[in-house]
Parts: sequence; C-alpha cells; structure tokens
Amino acid sequence: MILNKEQIKNLIEEKNLIENFINLEIQLQPNGFDLTAGEIYKIKNSGRIDFSNSERIISETDKILPEKNIKDKYGWWNLKKGVYKIKTNEILNLPNNLAGIAFTRTSLLRCGCFISNGIWDAGFKGKSEFLLYVSEYGIKIKENARVNQIMFLRLEKETENYNGIFKNLS
Repeated sequence: MILNKEQIKNLIEEKNLIENFINLEIQLQPNGFDLTAGEIYKIKNSGRIDFSNSERIISETDKILPEKNIKDKYGWWNLKKGVYKIKTNEILNLPNNLAGIAFTRTSLLRCGCFISNGIWDAGFKGKSEFLLYVSEYGIKIKENARVNQIMFLRLEKETENYNGIFKNLS
C-alpha cells in the first residue's frame, strides 16, 4: 500500500518520519513527499562494485558551491552536462514496516534532466543521495529546490533494520 498525504503527515508528526524539511505543506504531495537539494557534488573518478561489497570502492566527489547573490538568501548551482550527486536536506527515519521509492519531479524532467536512485530500505535512517543526469544544455538549480518525490510503501510485515554502509548518512 502506498501512503497518502494524510498518512505521511501523521507519521512525520507522530514518529518523526522526515526531519529537516523546508516547508511541510509545500513538500507534502497527494501520495508522496518532495525531497530538496541540499548539496551537489561532481563525480570525479570511477568506483568499483562486487557481489559481497568486500572490494567496493565508492567514487570520490567534489562539492560544488552554489553561486550566491547578495540580494538573495539562496544561491544557484549552474550545472553543465554530466552526472552529479545530490544530497538532500531531509533526514528520513523509516520504521521497519515502510520502504521508499522515488521519482524525478516532472519539472526537472521538462528541463531535460532526470534523477536515478535506489530503493530506501525499511529501517533506513539518514539523509538521502541520488544521481542527477544533466543534458547537453545544462541546468540551474537553486538551493533547496524540490527535485525528487519519494513515495512510502507499507510492508505487510515488519522486517529487520537496514544495516548498510549508508545507515545514518548525514
């Protein structure tokens, strides 16, 4: 079952499902929650994955600072064609009976960009990261822009906590 706006809001207020959001009423959607761009990084080298993760190497990144204008509280990232990592402002605290799946906001798609992400496992806690693919025309993204929408899926039975290396990502 996918949670609706009211169910998500109740879990935020009662169980701290999502912390560090910008504006609850704007980010709450009929069947999801908009995640915002808190930090953006450029991928700077190759990574490596294997079956057991014993030889895994995560690609290194360089943080991109937004360009600020003294008249504006928030800056803009001016991104050229390429692949970037976005870290959200929001902190998720998924209980053991909820998983998450997210999709690129259509406004971003209409600008020629899209996001790719994995599934948020039940029990995941922390900030989220995902990849942004920017077309040959580039894009400007303002700090705190809503870029991805997460939907929450209720599991039929509770499961064990997520215990990967990205647990409690900050």
